[in-house]
Amino acid sequence: MTKEPQYIEELSFGDSVRRAGKTRGNEYGEYDAGPDNGRRGRGRHRLIAFVAILVILALAGGSVGGWWMWDRHWRQIPITVNGTSMKVSVDMTLGRLLRDNGDFDAHPGNLVDVAGDMIEKHAGKPIVVSINGAAVRRDAIDSTTIPQDGMVMVTSGEDVTEDHTVSKETVPHGESIDIAGGSIQILKQAGKDGVHEYWVGKRSGKHVDKGVTVEPQDTIVVPLNPRPEGKKVIALTFDDGPSKYSGPILDILKEKGVKATFFDVGEECLSFPDAEKRMLEEGHQVASHSNTHPDMPTLSRDALRAEIIAGFSNMKKASGHVTKVLRAPYGAFGKKQWQETSDLIDMNVLWDIDTLDWKRPGAKAIHDAVMTGAHNGAIVLMHDGGGDRSQDVEALPGIIDDLKKQGYEFVTIEQLIKMAGDAGDTGGRG
Repeated sequence: MTKEPQYIEELSFGDSVRRAGKTRGNEYGEYDAGPDNGRRGRGRHRLIAFVAILVILALAGGSVGGWWMWDRHWRQIPITVNGTSMKVSVDMTLGRLLRDNGDFDAHPGNLVDVAGDMIEKHAGKPIVVSINGAAVRRDAIDSTTIPQDGMVMVTSGEDVTEDHTVSKETVPHGESIDIAGGSIQILKQAGKDGVHEYWVGKRSGKHVDKGVTVEPQDTIVVPLNPRPEGKKVIALTFDDGPSKYSGPILDILKEKGVKATFFDVGEECLSFPDAEKRMLEEGHQVASHSNTHPDMPTLSRDALRAEIIAGFSNMKKASGHVTKVLRAPYGAFGKKQWQETSDLIDMNVLWDIDTLDWKRPGAKAIHDAVMTGAHNGAIVLMHDGGGDRSQDVEALPGIIDDLKKQGYEFVTIEQLIKMAGDAGDTGGRG
């Protein structure tokens, strides 16, 4: 009995394929040119294409990854360490650079005794590291990468001196006070005492004389007669105010467009605060004429200092104005007074034209005294307080007008000194 060929259905790449059972032909590998062989070929081609795409993607991914590794890790960049050029990987941290190079022979400082002898090696301050001039904290060196062309400096730490006690002795300062012949006495340098130190080490027990650790600085006061070169200037000054006469004088100055300097008495500042505020608001200079107008050379050191301090203090209370410029009452202020108060004042302003207005010689006499003595850099003494100053009020308009006719410009004491600069005659100093 003859068997009929059997047909079996299989699933291949989603297609139904009918395959014949074993026959003589296909037992020997004979090609079956049946209708399903075209589908089988197309499936094989798809598989090959898919594999090729995977290979291309893998190669591309490997190329991108390699470039990233090179750019972020393997690439070499130039840097400079302590002036020497070198190349490092782009991801080099400061900490790794130091470890790889033995800290470039830098080391922590030592702990030394008060005499400078070593107590303990490398127990001082740590190594100092900077990049492009900016110091890097020790706790940040392992997270700090070095930029391209970065300039790294690695320096040894400083030595640290053992804990010690310090005893100090004052070194008195000297002085150079030359005030003769100047219409202004200026403090050029404030005196400061020096310091001599002695150290005793707490660990070593050593006693060391450290010598003068702070040099003394001399008090230097010089006389000045301001003579601004190429100028024709004069300074009007008024003492003993503020008072009821200050207002009329300020009215005249405002009308004439003139600035002046007022040397006010502290107690009077409290009595006429509005007048002093007006002086300042209208651009005049305000300075101190003491607190109670005493003869300063007759005062003790403590009383003198208290008088000057009170004058400045009451001025500040009255108008908020702060200054260290003084005109001593009667101009009486010598070397001894400078020695006792040079830390309180910057200058003592005198005058070179005294109108003697306090004698009430008449408005014309006051006017003539100014015109006779007028010169470039002159300081005129008048009064707006301390008595009847009606003659000053009467004389002032003519004084201003006639000085203007002669080409004078009116300035404050502060302006006069600035204008003079180095052109100030140093009076008794030659």
